[in-house]
Amino acid sequence: MSILELAIRILLSFLTMLVMTRIMGRKEISQMTFFNFVSAIAIGSIGANLAVSQNLSIRNGVLALVGWGIITIIMDLLDINSKKARIALEGEPLIVIKDGQIMEKALRKVRLDIDALNAMLRQKNVFSLADVNYAILENNGELSVMKKDNKQFITKSDFSIKSDSDELYPISTGVISDGKVNIDNLSKLNLTEDWLDQQLSKME
Repeated sequence: MSILELAIRILLSFLTMLVMTRIMGRKEISQMTFFNFVSAIAIGSIGANLAVSQNLSIRNGVLALVGWGIITIIMDLLDINSKKARIALEGEPLIVIKDGQIMEKALRKVRLDIDALNAMLRQKNVFSLADVNYAILENNGELSVMKKDNKQFITKSDFSIKSDSDELYPISTGVISDGKVNIDNLSKLNLTEDWLDQQLSKME
């Protein structure tokens, strides 16, 4: 193979893959279906062969790249427009933990061992199965975790109340300051100390 032919092959391979990639659209790796992943590997392999292999003609190499690209686009359209096709291509999310209990059948189905599951839970800052209400293994391999109510993180909004004008006042800073009840703010919110005592008792 001459240097000129090699240069032409490399340029054609690069341009064809660039055009097909732009046509197929942009997807993060986590958003790719199994077929997208297989297709990306196949297109990369064909592109590499087109660039350096004399056993693959330039015409056949370009046609193979375009063909894989067209098939990928068709499969993506099926994935968007047909739920059955989407399930066939991607599968369905699986519940792997329910009410703190591991769903062993689901783990076997996805060939995931308990050590790997525990590692995924730790990445979600969960260190006890008893804290988990549901854990769902998504199609992209990510683990979605819903903790039990008493293990949920508390946000500022959980300690906030609304006035009659729908303005949000944080309880911790607006009603109680330095451990003392702010009577003025309670009055502005049309609230009483009895109401505040009831709310605080619910948080215990």
